[in-house]
Amino acid sequence: MSYPHFLVMPYPILGHMNPLLQFSQVLANHGCKITFLITEFNQKRMKSEIDHLGAQIKFVTLPDGLDPEDDRSDQPKVILSLRNTMPTKLHRLIQDINNNNNALDGDNNKITCLVVSKNIGWALEVAHKLGIKGALLWPASATSLASFESIPRLIDEGIIDSETGLPTRKQEIQLLPNSPMMDTANLPWCSLGKNFFLHMVEDTQSLKLGEWWLCNTTCDLEPGALAMWPRFLSIGPLMQSDTNKSSFWREDTTCLHWLDQHPPQSVVYVSFGSLAIVEPNQFNELAIGLDLLNKPFLWVVRPSNENNKVNNTYPNEFHGSKGKIIGWAPQKKILNHPAIACFITHCGWNSIIEGVCGGIPFLCWPFFSDQFINKSYICDVWKVGLGLDQDENGLIMKGEIRKKVEQLLGNEDIKARSVKLKELTVNNFDEGGQSSQNIEKFINWAKD
Repeated sequence: MSYPHFLVMPYPILGHMNPLLQFSQVLANHGCKITFLITEFNQKRMKSEIDHLGAQIKFVTLPDGLDPEDDRSDQPKVILSLRNTMPTKLHRLIQDINNNNNALDGDNNKITCLVVSKNIGWALEVAHKLGIKGALLWPASATSLASFESIPRLIDEGIIDSETGLPTRKQEIQLLPNSPMMDTANLPWCSLGKNFFLHMVEDTQSLKLGEWWLCNTTCDLEPGALAMWPRFLSIGPLMQSDTNKSSFWREDTTCLHWLDQHPPQSVVYVSFGSLAIVEPNQFNELAIGLDLLNKPFLWVVRPSNENNKVNNTYPNEFHGSKGKIIGWAPQKKILNHPAIACFITHCGWNSIIEGVCGGIPFLCWPFFSDQFINKSYICDVWKVGLGLDQDENGLIMKGEIRKKVEQLLGNEDIKARSVKLKELTVNNFDEGGQSSQNIEKFINWAKD
């Protein structure tokens, strides 16, 4: 039997690379051949992961067009550089791979399908010109993907401005059937500026060259979004298949032994993902708020640069005697540890999927983009968490943190719903589950 050869190409940030790497492992376990494209810059940061997966997945690299000293947290700069410098290099790479068949491999060595994440829709144009099939693996929720697909309708209905994407007036809308009401100010592009909005309009059009739009979600989590367009295909939760995660920072596994010393459902876990930045005043409130809990806490304070120096200064009043602070976490293992009581999160989709699969209640602290939509699902639809409210200065105060943690941990209904949602979600990846069937469907499509 001939299996397809996938070239998998994530946008080069951790929140995109992880789900595409996890999906690559799933495809490889089904017998597919995988070539995984990363930037030369990230190759140096992912050496241990590449060494670990080298037998299952072949890694190839291309330059991102930026200088070594450039700030790669400047997403508009990265997006523009990739678009300007990489298409011709990608075209040549695919041709080189497809021309290097040997007699033993035959056509099986040729790339049959390109899988990309968002922000690089142009890559599907390259594949299309070469006669190669394409698909999108969206790294966020299906609902956020549906919101970008809905931009023309939102413009036609006068809900958003065609040039900026900003709402024309203050109102709440229901973006999709069976989805929560949302403030138009919280549409995913509103906090990211006009240029990002215009980029996403263009990118979404290019992504339509992908016959399938794969989503790391399930029909139980987002039925309204998945029912909207035939090309949406749920394949989650991908993290069920994952043993090791790619990471740009060294994971501190000492926290797992530390968790072993604590009773079940006693530790508050705090992590805001790989991009969100907590400003100094807010950092102080969070630190003191965690102290006020008088409970054990595990807090991820991410290294702020390549030299692993943290630029946050802890307030003098902070003791942290009941807590453990680490630079980066083996998050999936943490969220499946019996000692964890709740998860204070930025509501990034990968973190939400991991929390749901751990059966953990959430305390929601969204920063930007789709994180506000995700909060609505957690609090208003699935009802497995609570939101944190800002004061008149836009700060989440220490007293609010303590109050909401106590409310959450005292709510037995939320705990019960969290466990039930875990069962519903994980079952999709079991043999015969909806996501497993959809992955088989996708592989069979790529074979033809």
